Amino acid sequence: MCQHQPTCPSSDAPGHATARVVAAHPDQGWSLLCNGVVLFEDTGELLPDGQVVQPHRPVTPRPRPARPTAVTTAIATAIAA
Repeated sequence: MCQHQPTCPSSDAPGHATARVVAAHPDQGWSLLCNGVVLFEDTGELLPDGQVVQPHRPVTPRPRPARPTAVTTAIATAIAA
């Protein structure tokens, strides 16, 4: 039973991943939450009843490489000379 104030959400409640961390192992990529949920750094979860929650990271587009401009080309040419 959670002794935190305010009480951590149960493992089956919405927002269960907001429970407090009771054991952190960043070197191994996981943390144990107060409600028994194991939270992985890839956002996957293992619930106390054995259910697996697949990772749900938001997909972010990769930034496009900057196109060389006249100024960057001139600087690169000056450095190379």
